[in-house]
Amino acid sequence: VFKDLATELTVLNDPNVRVIDRGRTQYFALHGKTGHLVTAERIDREQLCRLVEKCVLRCEVFAEGTM
Repeated sequence: VFKDLATELTVLNDPNVRVIDRGRTQYFALHGKTGHLVTAERIDREQLCRLVEKCVLRCEVFAEGTM
């Protein structure tokens, strides 16, 4: 994520940098050392997208005041 944004990894420790999922469960997080977007929870496709052929989970990364 931070490579794509051309941002230094030092902002990962900033409390203004966070991943927001739209549902109740936080499925994604930023890896503290690499800045990679990683899964934070087990993702069960059958439970989330029972009758949908294409299953898409969306999240947003906010980096307020660091860019």
